[in-house]
Amino acid sequence: MRDTIPAKTLPLYATAEEALKNAIAADAAGENKAIISEAKTSLAQYQLNKGIKDFQAKSYDEAYKAFNNYQTLFPEDTTAIYYTGLAAVQAKNFPAALTNYNKLLPSKFSKKESIYLDMSTIALQQNDTTNALKYASEGVEKFPSNSDLRRREIEISLQTGKAQEVVGKIQAAIANDPKNKTLYYYAGLTYTSFGNSIADEIYKLKKADGGNLKESTLPAFLAKLTPLQTKKDDYMSKAAEMYKKALEIDPNYYEANLNLGYALLSPAIDTYNYANNYLPASKQKEYNATLAKATTMFDAAKPYLLKAVELKPTSADALRNLKNYYLGTRNTTEANAIQKQIDALPK
Repeated sequence: MRDTIPAKTLPLYATAEEALKNAIAADAAGENKAIISEAKTSLAQYQLNKGIKDFQAKSYDEAYKAFNNYQTLFPEDTTAIYYTGLAAVQAKNFPAALTNYNKLLPSKFSKKESIYLDMSTIALQQNDTTNALKYASEGVEKFPSNSDLRRREIEISLQTGKAQEVVGKIQAAIANDPKNKTLYYYAGLTYTSFGNSIADEIYKLKKADGGNLKESTLPAFLAKLTPLQTKKDDYMSKAAEMYKKALEIDPNYYEANLNLGYALLSPAIDTYNYANNYLPASKQKEYNATLAKATTMFDAAKPYLLKAVELKPTSADALRNLKNYYLGTRNTTEANAIQKQIDALPK
């Protein structure tokens, strides 16, 4: 809103508002334009101050009314629109919030990135995943480097079974902006999410069929497990490839180091567990070879696990991943030392 005259106390606001309407109607020739403009500004300033006071007092319904009155006087004022939407959110008047935020999208409002995210959040609060995804996707299209919008789009897409569409969008974005490390990171994150979904299926299979396996029932169980494990490993491999591309651009990218370490560590743990859980003593040679393979896989993850801890030494996630590496390579001394670091973290 433009500069205003000092705020005034207007106990008879309705009377003043009616007088302004009458003055505007009577001034068809515009002879009193300056006086009318000053009056509008005074009324708007009063509503703005009232709205702020009500908002600070957490009287959000009243704040919404005040800001909406302010907006009525200056309908193109993006501050008025934003404050009205903000108060509507706090008052849980979500339709009004979305109506006002939508007005900001075609404007030159400086915080449109956060508006798209807020609109997506509002839709989620109403269990409207369709519009939540729509707002997030539109935001990503307008602001492709915004990590919060990108994460929101991926999360909702995964929840609604549209993850493959997100992969296509990210790959298209990478083709247009091949030096954007964040795009590679989110491609990796999406593939990691696919892999984790298969891991959930594997967990269910083991819980249902994996208990008290016998030599006679093991082949049937492995026939179910193997294709799932192959699928999971493939997703983790694709994820690792994307994280590595992000690190080629920025070797100190913490999130990419953390998640690359995990993407390499997860199949190593699976291989280690396979050897110990499903290879009988009669297959000692295969057991030794599988453990050796697991060790090689663990060592491939080690540089990224260490780098993640170096970049963020107080990260519980980074420390847990590194601890799992030491457990997998049977280095209990280092694993115990890392656990002490985890225990020392602020709760």
